[in-house]
Amino acid sequence: MLALQSFFPPLAKLNKSAILLVTTLLFYAFKILDISDLEATPLNIVLLFSGAMSLGLCLWETQAANWLAVQWLILFKKANWFVFVMSIGFFVMIMTNFIMNVAAIAISLPVALVIAPYLGVAPEVIFYASLVTAGMPFMLLIGAAPNAIAYDSGQFSPSEFFVYGIYASIILMVVLAFAGCILWPLMGMPVKL
Repeated sequence: MLALQSFFPPLAKLNKSAILLVTTLLFYAFKILDISDLEATPLNIVLLFSGAMSLGLCLWETQAANWLAVQWLILFKKANWFVFVMSIGFFVMIMTNFIMNVAAIAISLPVALVIAPYLGVAPEVIFYASLVTAGMPFMLLIGAAPNAIAYDSGQFSPSEFFVYGIYASIILMVVLAFAGCILWPLMGMPVKL
């Protein structure tokens, strides 16, 4: 039904939440799931992602995320090309811990691509720096589903996850610096205009 809403405009009037709720109830009505399945559901993870989605939606709807991106990137509008690329990578890496990685890229990439030509930075470098860091939210449990799945194993606390996530994020930034200065130019990708 959700997919058909795109193709058949009359179906677009159906509430998406209602469709999901009805399908969930049908799983129980047709005995595909039972109460033991519901009890086995890790509700702490469900609530964690519900809160994260609410936070991301608030940042998106209030335009706060756009404001953050513009304010952050304006700080680096006269910086060296390398500092600018690293600042974009850092911003996307931090934002993707709070909101979905696609949203973090959609917010920061347009602003960065406008500023990049004035600093002589090739757009490919901006694009790849954003993509590399967007897929690696290491610090917060809400950054990605695998983070929450790993946390659900019960082998570490959120504070341990955060501390080791800082180390992983530092390593990510070092790898990005290596790629921007050495690897991508060696591969023939233009770094500067």
